[in-house]
Amino acid sequence: MTTEHFVLQGARSATIAEANGRANMFLAAVSGGLVALGLVATASSLGSAFYGFALVLLPTLAFVGYVTFERTLQSSIEDTEYARRIALLRGFYFGHAPEIAPYLLRVPPAEQLLMKRVPGDRWQGLRTVAGMVAVITAVLAGSTAAVAAILVFDHSLAAAAISGPLVALPTMIAMIRYQDSAWERAATEPLRPPEP
Repeated sequence: MTTEHFVLQGARSATIAEANGRANMFLAAVSGGLVALGLVATASSLGSAFYGFALVLLPTLAFVGYVTFERTLQSSIEDTEYARRIALLRGFYFGHAPEIAPYLLRVPPAEQLLMKRVPGDRWQGLRTVAGMVAVITAVLAGSTAAVAAILVFDHSLAAAAISGPLVALPTMIAMIRYQDSAWERAATEPLRPPEP
């Protein structure tokens, strides 16, 4: 049982490392892309090369953000499943070896899961790795819409200021709601049998 507990802890560490690694790669791509966009803006004096580059770069970064969001969400749900299995093992320890109780923190399995899982408050979805990626992805999608509106409406700042938020806000809300529903589904699913 101790070996299984150790393996599950290792699996949890791997999911956390993967989510953080993917988020770091995404942020590096966004950072590098925005620096390149700034250089092109300077070199082209905000000419057609800038707009062409922006309309290729920003949607590409938004797509990378979407797939990063999806995978970091999957990783965090996997992490929660491993935490649920660890909570079951702790319950087994206390049930079959009550003499160890003075040496371990006695927390009921349901409370352990609440501590290790995303709580259900309204703003918690923005505090996760996937939530952070969702916000940046939504900003990239809104920026794409704003650049497109500038071109379509003959360099109208008002069109950009309206279209950017009109795309960014619903995108962010949809991604956060998707995350919340994925967490709710994961919380109600029974534990899957371990891989053979």
